[in-house]
Amino acid sequence: MYWPIWGALCVVAMLLAGGLLPSALVTEDHETNNPESQRAQRLIGQRLPSHNAVSEVVIVRSERTLASDPAFAAHVRLLVSRVRRTGAVRGIRSYLDAGASLVSRDRHATMIPIALADKREDSIDKVVPIVEWANGQGGFADHITGRYTAGRDFHSVSEEGLRSGELRFGLPAALIVLLLVFGTLVGAGIPLLMATVSIIVGLGLVAVVGQAFELNMFVTNMLVAMGLALGIDYSLFIVSRLREERARGAPTRQAILNVASTATRAVVFSGTAFVFAMAGMLLVPQTVLRSLAAGAIVVGVVSVAVALTFHPALLMVLGDRVNRLRVPWLGRRVADAAGREGRFWGAIVRAVMRRPIVTLVSAVVLLLVAASPLFALKLGSGGASNLPNSTVAKHGLIALERDFPAGATSPVNIVVDGAPRDPQLRAGLARLRIRLSRDPAFDARAISIQSAANLKVLSVPLNAERASERASAAVDRLRHDYVPAAFGNRAGSVQVGGSPAEARDYFAVIAHWLPLVIAFVLALSFVVLTLAFRSIVVPLTAIAVNLLSVGAAYGLLVLVFQKGLGSDLVGFGKAERIEAWVPLFLFSVLFGLSMDYQVFLLSRIHERYTVTGNTRDAIVHGVSSTARLITGAALIIVAVFAGVSATDLVSFQQMGFGVAVALLIDATLVRSVVIPAAMRLLDEGNWYLPRQLAWLPKLRIEDPGQQPAHVEAQGGAGLERGEQPASQKEESPVGDLSGLP
Repeated sequence: MYWPIWGALCVVAMLLAGGLLPSALVTEDHETNNPESQRAQRLIGQRLPSHNAVSEVVIVRSERTLASDPAFAAHVRLLVSRVRRTGAVRGIRSYLDAGASLVSRDRHATMIPIALADKREDSIDKVVPIVEWANGQGGFADHITGRYTAGRDFHSVSEEGLRSGELRFGLPAALIVLLLVFGTLVGAGIPLLMATVSIIVGLGLVAVVGQAFELNMFVTNMLVAMGLALGIDYSLFIVSRLREERARGAPTRQAILNVASTATRAVVFSGTAFVFAMAGMLLVPQTVLRSLAAGAIVVGVVSVAVALTFHPALLMVLGDRVNRLRVPWLGRRVADAAGREGRFWGAIVRAVMRRPIVTLVSAVVLLLVAASPLFALKLGSGGASNLPNSTVAKHGLIALERDFPAGATSPVNIVVDGAPRDPQLRAGLARLRIRLSRDPAFDARAISIQSAANLKVLSVPLNAERASERASAAVDRLRHDYVPAAFGNRAGSVQVGGSPAEARDYFAVIAHWLPLVIAFVLALSFVVLTLAFRSIVVPLTAIAVNLLSVGAAYGLLVLVFQKGLGSDLVGFGKAERIEAWVPLFLFSVLFGLSMDYQVFLLSRIHERYTVTGNTRDAIVHGVSSTARLITGAALIIVAVFAGVSATDLVSFQQMGFGVAVALLIDATLVRSVVIPAAMRLLDEGNWYLPRQLAWLPKLRIEDPGQQPAHVEAQGGAGLERGEQPASQKEESPVGDLSGLP
């Protein structure tokens, strides 16, 4: 039996997660393709180790005293002294030694730049309490913000979001949906148990993987969300198929064996397709996206392994006890409906069949209208501005933006590699300073220069927020116009870095890889579905409708988050830009998850078609017999990601909302209207495969040797396309995929 093995794996995984997971995750994210900003920072680290790379800034303000007052100076001096004594900083400056450039225009505030010591995640934990202690002392307001302060807050907010959103909301909501689908407490509990096992083992694996590869902290949120979604989804398909087999009269053991050769094979197929789709994000040289992909892939593989081994073993132990503890009234109705066509969905799909052109055009127009705000999509990175107002970094950001110009603490670093007395480089620096003084995006008056034996670092603040379009445009002008014009053939010795350049390089990576990932996932979906259904029309139709779903989700993202439509009603934060990684992530996840529904629905349709040879009948039967289950599975994933969107992080709100709304559209409007109408119009053309592709292997999702008991009894085995047993002219088998080529 497999259950003792999985029990032992869960214990080991919990020990590994408890001991190794904290050290396996980091709060930083960066590109892994060695962009120019990283090359610049590496030169600074190697040749100018004394360069104090400011990552945090403390803002001190007093409404009653000016910076020139002794009380103000004493407060700043005490704060700086206490921060230095922590040993957590490599450098700290104040206006007392750096001059008036660190004082606000109204003279009531000052900023204190801080360069943290090497172990920055640990260092910031020592600095923040000092600033919080000073806040309110003597009427002074003290706040801190910066990269590592924000990372610290992101970590704590994501952990709280995991508890409150995914576990306190997503899990109970999923249980309610499972009760509605199964009608019994035992049946509903099995998928939750499978998901829990997958998550625990997945966390243990991530803890081990994180010792060798850099993983961002968001990997845990992704793993839990996808573990709930996939574990419940796969178990839902398997248990539902078992109930169908038993409802047809198959003995318990034979029913479980049939399920292992039918629904479980479909789960393996869907899980493999999901892993391949998520692998698209692994192509992107960016740590957050690769971490999210790693979390999804790990839990996807574990979920399939659980479905293959632990799940059948558990079903063998429980037998018909999966139907124990029925929900009053609902349990009986669900049991009676096992394996039968649903009246509600049957009525919808028959209406679609009667007017396929009208319904298809109406649905497509509706989806295109939802997608239309996509043209106003702006990608970016909100950073600390995406944090809740209650966090330390957000308080500091608000204080900073109130008293100092945007970009004051995030300068661009122009790193000149060469001897400081090189006349060509010195002349280039002089010409560059002139060009910068003429560009209003740069605060040329605040330029500072640090030198080493063979390196000069010119730091110039921007008059724009570091991740804004204006800042990115300024970096582009600096790299492509100003530096080449100033340094001529020595421009290759100059690297542009700093926080604004890092943001620009990040956007460039996303912009470059987004179309490539989309092409990768689309090509993979086409190949897999072509092999499964031996048709090029079915995969093309599936890809087209999935693109409609994604487009509608993108449009609604813009409408809700950028335009703010209805955001206050549901507690979403309004943002100037959609997080750059969200569209790429959403595309991969939607195609991965929708493969479950695609395979399940199209398999039933194709199975019926191989028996009856009637496309219209196959569509009606396939949709009406699977719609309840597909909708239930989608609602579970919607509930899970709605829990993700209930967190206080705007980026997670965008991610959760995008996935939830896309899958809701996909599992309802697309599956019940668009696909049936399109397949009805295509009719026999759905199954077209060019003769040139006849050599393709026949990939069987389910074992053709496993026929449901009622088909075998009536001579259903060995049916060819278009044939029916005499006793089955009116009622063809439900749930058997043996007719697949």
